[in-house]
Amino acid sequence: MVDTKDTTEKMDEVVEATTAAATTDSIPPTPESNDQGLNLNDIRACVTIIDIVTKRGAFEGPEMADVGSVRNRLDNFLKAAAEAQAPAEDKAEAEATA
Repeated sequence: MVDTKDTTEKMDEVVEATTAAATTDSIPPTPESNDQGLNLNDIRACVTIIDIVTKRGAFEGPEMADVGSVRNRLDNFLKAAAEAQAPAEDKAEAEATA
């Protein structure tokens, strides 16, 4: 039987830790908009959340492979997005100086 009080307390701890991590880590705040879509900051926050809850033992051993797989895919997506944005930024910078 699952103790809902313990589960709720753990969820509250994760929310508090995530909020603290989001304000102290390098994740810039996401500007408020009417658009309900995901952006890179949301995905970066998911990776941070996974890292935090993993350190706190929120996942059981058999779940770790799946969680790690998702985390790695999200992280690889962020890296690919950063690499894709770099040439565009370099091009814009070169045009601005020309």
